Amino acid sequence: MTESSATPSAAPEENEVTSVSIEEYEALNARLTEAESTAASARDAQLRALAELDNVRKRSEREIDNARKFGSERVLGDLLAINDSLELGIKAAGNPEASTQSIGEGMALTHGQLLKFFEKYGVAIVDPAGQPFNPDFHEAVSAIPSADVAPNHVINVLQKGYRLHDRLLRPAMVIVAKAP
Repeated sequence: MTESSATPSAAPEENEVTSVSIEEYEALNARLTEAESTAASARDAQLRALAELDNVRKRSEREIDNARKFGSERVLGDLLAINDSLELGIKAAGNPEASTQSIGEGMALTHGQLLKFFEKYGVAIVDPAGQPFNPDFHEAVSAIPSADVAPNHVINVLQKGYRLHDRLLRPAMVIVAKAP
């Protein structure tokens, strides 16, 4: 006996044709049709998911663009009342019959409107007069010797600073005391 005839191969070789019964053929064909249907459904679901993702991306881009364009709409709308008060004050100042006292009162009312606006939108004033110098919130423009104020404390505030919630918008410009 030769080696090749001693053991028959378990799997048919690539070029060999195997016989399949009609029932097996129909079962395989049904499984193939089912697999093709499942693949087509999965592909359709994938295309729909990609389309939905693209729609979400485009909608998000539109919303971001609108937020950039119109995000300050409410803030600016609230500023219009302050602008109206300023315009009325300028008009009143041009009237020769207006007194400096009435113009000053109008300016004080407008300033009050502005302070309420700041409070509404979380803007806090940094007014460090008499406080220790803090480089995180203050900008020292000069230091002068003083026997009345402790060294490294603010003697004079040249320009108030402003914070938006916890973020500094502008440091206060100050003059700091140093030892005489």
